[in-house]
Amino acid sequence: MTGQVIFISGIDTDVGKTIATGWYAKKLAEQGFSVITQKMIQTGCEEISEDIVQHRKLQGIELLPEDQQGLTCPYLFSYPCSPHLAARLENREICTALIRQATDELAARYDYVLLEGAGGLCVPYDEQHTTLDYVAAQGYPVILVTSGKLGSINHTLLSLLACKQYHIELKGLIYNRYPLGDETINDETARYLENYLHQHFPQAEFFRLEKQDQI
Repeated sequence: MTGQVIFISGIDTDVGKTIATGWYAKKLAEQGFSVITQKMIQTGCEEISEDIVQHRKLQGIELLPEDQQGLTCPYLFSYPCSPHLAARLENREICTALIRQATDELAARYDYVLLEGAGGLCVPYDEQHTTLDYVAAQGYPVILVTSGKLGSINHTLLSLLACKQYHIELKGLIYNRYPLGDETINDETARYLENYLHQHFPQAEFFRLEKQDQI
């Protein structure tokens, strides 16, 4: 039986998506499932995905054979920018069939594959397509990572509306509470988004990611 693939995206860069992916992987493993994380595309590093390394630390495990084989990150680019530009700078093309093949191989070995994207849902990987196009084409459910930073309500709602427009199942919303920032804004944002989720995406779970979960 093929494992379930869940796509992990964020409302923006630096919202805690990598931390949330590792945390959720550990959470599933504690429930008795076999879990592996994957990075769709990694920019700004060489040799091995920094995000995959961070996942393993949060999971409390060493790098896996699949990490060394490149299955958990089919595309690495050195320049820290959008995937479409990073690929162009290296005169390479991103082939989504290669990504899908790697994901399928992992799904044949594990109960869950948590596939982390690069940046937000509308980040382009070539001149015509964004991450959103890829997720919709594959039919993956999404877990969206957000936070209490100023502006996150707007970015979160836009991302949720994009999922609805593209008929993408929302599996959950992970609310990253660290760094806390303005506590009044952080608490109110969490309350508002949880209420919005219950009204518009009642099937989705709302998770709070606390500081102690990120160590």
